[in-house]
Amino acid sequence: MSKKMIKTASAPATIGPYSQGVVTPHGMLYTAGQIALDPSTGQLVEGDIKAQTRRVLENVKAILEAGGSSLANVVKTTVFIKDMNEFSMMNEVYGEYFKENPPARSTVEVARLPRDVRVEIEAIAFVESW
Repeated sequence: MSKKMIKTASAPATIGPYSQGVVTPHGMLYTAGQIALDPSTGQLVEGDIKAQTRRVLENVKAILEAGGSSLANVVKTTVFIKDMNEFSMMNEVYGEYFKENPPARSTVEVARLPRDVRVEIEAIAFVESW
C-alpha cells in the first residue's frame, strides 16, 4: 500500500513541489499549510484575520473532504499567525469550525508568511474508510 496524493480544485493549487494533502498507508491525512487564497481565482481574500481564517479553514476542509476525511476527524492543527495580537479574532473563527471535540493545536507567531498573509493553518486527520 502506498501513500495517496490529494489534489482538488476546491482548494488553491500548489505553487511548488508539494501536494495539497497526503494520505498515508495507515489512513492519516496531512494537509499542506493553507493560506487565504480563493481557489476559483487564485487571489488572496481581502479583509481582516477573521476573513482570512475563514477562507483558510474552507481550504483545509476541501482538502480533507477530497481525501475522504472531514473537520470532525482532525486530530491536530498547527496555526501560524503573523501577529499574536490577532489571536482572539482568529480563535473566534477557528471555534466556529471546531465546535465539538476540537483537535489538539499549536499556535506559533511567525515573522512572515507566503503572500504576507496573516494566518496559515495545516491539519492532520484520520480517514475512517481507508
